Amino acid sequence: MLSGVPVVVLFLLLLSCVASLGALILAVVQAIHRPGPHLLNELSQSRRESADMARELRLELTSRLDALLQQLTVDAKSNRQESATSFSDLRASMERQLGQLRSENNQRLEDMRTTVAEKLEGTLERRLGASFKLVSDRLEQVHKGLGEMQSLATGVGDLKKVMVNVKSRGIWGEVMLGSLLDQILTTDQYSANVQTKANSNGRVEFAIKMPGRECADRCVWLPIDAKFPLESYHRLVEAQEQADIGNAEAAFKQLETFIKGSAKDIADKYLDPPSTTDFGVLYLPTEGLFAEVARRTGLVDQIQRDYRVVIAGPTTLAALLNSLQMGFRSLAIQKRSSEVWEILAAVKAEFIKFDDVLKKVEKKLQEAGNVIETVHSRSRVITRKLRQVQDVPDQKITSLLGMPNSEVADTDS
Repeated sequence: MLSGVPVVVLFLLLLSCVASLGALILAVVQAIHRPGPHLLNELSQSRRESADMARELRLELTSRLDALLQQLTVDAKSNRQESATSFSDLRASMERQLGQLRSENNQRLEDMRTTVAEKLEGTLERRLGASFKLVSDRLEQVHKGLGEMQSLATGVGDLKKVMVNVKSRGIWGEVMLGSLLDQILTTDQYSANVQTKANSNGRVEFAIKMPGRECADRCVWLPIDAKFPLESYHRLVEAQEQADIGNAEAAFKQLETFIKGSAKDIADKYLDPPSTTDFGVLYLPTEGLFAEVARRTGLVDQIQRDYRVVIAGPTTLAALLNSLQMGFRSLAIQKRSSEVWEILAAVKAEFIKFDDVLKKVEKKLQEAGNVIETVHSRSRVITRKLRQVQDVPDQKITSLLGMPNSEVADTDS
């Protein structure tokens, strides 16, 4: 509406100018058709009228512009007030909507926070529970392991106490040797604490009963003695771990002296051919100790050559005992071979008798077969003769023969 008012005013002003110009042109045209003095007067009058008209037009235009300006001012003020009111209403509405949106967002955020907190709390509780359970299980395992370690430490301490005493170490080696013999041989194939030499009071720990060559009832003993030089072996192992060649050589010299002395004792105290074998066995109860002795070049051969003593560890002694067990079995088979031949001879005689009886049975069976064949032939002849006889009903057969119907049916079938 405000933009349309100046256009109307300009249009009216243009119309006024056109009217004034038209009047002036009309006056000029009229003056042209009139005489000269009148023309000047009329032109002068026309100018005055045009000037007056223009002045009036300016005044009217000024008044109208003032009125229009006032109207525009009033309209602008009204529009500003309306705009301010509209902006106030819009701002209030926006603030109200923003407040509502803020409240809804806060509520949703609160709900989301509550949900997330509940889920996090549940997840945290589950994970913490699982973690605590895992830690508890691990602590229980650690506690159990500590108990086992304590038991192991106690056992190691007891074993150390056993190993410290020389007599206890000897007993332990003797127990290991007895266990190995018991696993491979029977109790009647070896004995413990045997006096193998007639003029000696020494008794060997174990001796294996070997069969005698001249008399089967008299046995030949194979003496086996267990030795366990723990101090020398530990000193040797520690020196080898520390790469101390000097101490290692000294420790092995001490171990070699002990092994040679033990082999000499076996040869002097327990070997007495022909009551015993011409060699004995020195048993070392651990594979590590046996490996250290066997590793020294020529030591085992020297002891076997000088003292007639064989050095054996757990594995080699087990192999020796297994070979002896196979020899015992072959000897037992050889002893029983005569009995086997006697049994075979008896079986042969009985088999000959059985063959004679079998021939007689075969003859009797053949005679019985001939008799049965004769009976079959006579039966076929009788059957052919009976075919000419007229058939009789079952009831009549029952009355004639005095047989029940079931027996008659069975006979017919």
